[in-house]
Amino acid sequence: MEQANVVIIGAGVVGCAIARALSARWEDVFVLEAMPKIGMGASTRNSGVIHAGLYYPTGSLKAKHCVRGNILTYEFCKAHNVPHRNTGKLIVAATPAEGPKLTALMENARKNGVEGLSIVDRAGIRAREPHIEGDHAIVVPSTGIVSSEELVKAYARVATDQGAHIVTHAKVEKLQHIGGKVRVSSAAGEIEARCLINAAGLFADEVAAMLGSPMAKHKIYPVRGEYCELVRAKADLIRGLVYPLPHSDGLSLGVHLTKTLWGTVLLGPTARYVADKNDYERDREPIEDFARDAKTMVPELQAADLVLGYSGIRAKLVPPTEHGIADFIIQRDADIPAVIQLMGIESPGLTSALAIAEQVFQIATEILN
Repeated sequence: MEQANVVIIGAGVVGCAIARALSARWEDVFVLEAMPKIGMGASTRNSGVIHAGLYYPTGSLKAKHCVRGNILTYEFCKAHNVPHRNTGKLIVAATPAEGPKLTALMENARKNGVEGLSIVDRAGIRAREPHIEGDHAIVVPSTGIVSSEELVKAYARVATDQGAHIVTHAKVEKLQHIGGKVRVSSAAGEIEARCLINAAGLFADEVAAMLGSPMAKHKIYPVRGEYCELVRAKADLIRGLVYPLPHSDGLSLGVHLTKTLWGTVLLGPTARYVADKNDYERDREPIEDFARDAKTMVPELQAADLVLGYSGIRAKLVPPTEHGIADFIIQRDADIPAVIQLMGIESPGLTSALAIAEQVFQIATEILN
């Protein structure tokens, strides 16, 4: 049976970033991906935003890794010619009554280490975004956009150049921990790993269950986010990134407007719990609902200005019956010491990937040395 130092389950943005980090130190790093291509799930079905780290509880992994990952992502994109743009963004309070929430969000961001923030009034909003209506807004200069697909490919390319092996069509079918190692049976064959990393995204709880780990108690609840796109003739309504205040229940950052690298404008994502982790298209939100929500910020927007876009599914750890923001889970499995578990890696996972990889590298060092 083939032996490996590291096997990573999942070739999304986080799995590929981890492969890049670990293959710089260890030989025989394998990444197993169930899909025909890398990054086909949440890694590329998102807004492509490089987040600053405003929203997350101070001291959380989400806050820490997002702020660190913001810096690392820009550095990596510049070094490896990944398409990106530092656009900045506005977070808009629609009315004076929302002012205290805006102030609280700004204070949280500062505690998290986000720099360069400022608050502008209606005139300041219009100076940046002439078609946006609002009372006040936070200006966030460190936010940007990136081609998420090209970012995943770049992480994978560096990893393979360093000797990592990325195998697609390799759905994991069985896992056994034997003698301090983990035997992995997949559609691509069997391999035994000194260190197994569960970076399976939406399916990380199922991988944990396959291992017989108590970590499987952290159930993942799929939340679908849908997008619309402005027709080309209306793309000049938005110059950069415009967000409302986030949902109070922690489910979403709000339906926002994103000017893409290609000059199109995305509106979304929505947030709705679904029963099936592969349910991307059933019972889509009506375009009229998108238009109604967006008119708060863009009064002139009409349903006729929108067409349906793609959708993505977040790996939420918070069940539909509860509210709040669950933190990333990144830890060595207490019952199976050869395993590193990553669970609930939703937004800001794209931004945080390189910072997450740094933490995983530290844990892997404990296992492999």
